[in-house]
Amino acid sequence: MSDKTKTYEITMSDSEWRERLSPDQYHVLRRHGTERAGSSPLDKEYRSGTFFCAGCGHKLFGSETKFNSGTGWPSFWQALEGAVGTTTDRSFFMTRTEVHCAKCGGHLGHVFEDGPEPTGLRYCMNGVSLKFTAK
Repeated sequence: MSDKTKTYEITMSDSEWRERLSPDQYHVLRRHGTERAGSSPLDKEYRSGTFFCAGCGHKLFGSETKFNSGTGWPSFWQALEGAVGTTTDRSFFMTRTEVHCAKCGGHLGHVFEDGPEPTGLRYCMNGVSLKFTAK
């Protein structure tokens, strides 16, 4: 959940999200958790295809924008247009830009300004918050 004042197209009660998601997905998508670096097979997924929100199935990233950031999390230099939203995250005594699904508000990860061209952005996503479908 990102902006508590925003209403998302897909909304569910906490118990409905718990039923729909695995415990790890629930922890990340609905409670702003972070998976352990290097734990997601999607970090090494480089086939052509699309990455979707694991919570609601919304298209988020095309494989052509994925790159190896060396961080241990799936990273992208651009999201699909209108796919994500951002909010300011001031947890852990720092300020970061949180990325969430524009359709359900699920927490995906953070975006940083140290990525490759052409955007210079690094969308550092929790793999458990994503589903991949190959072309």
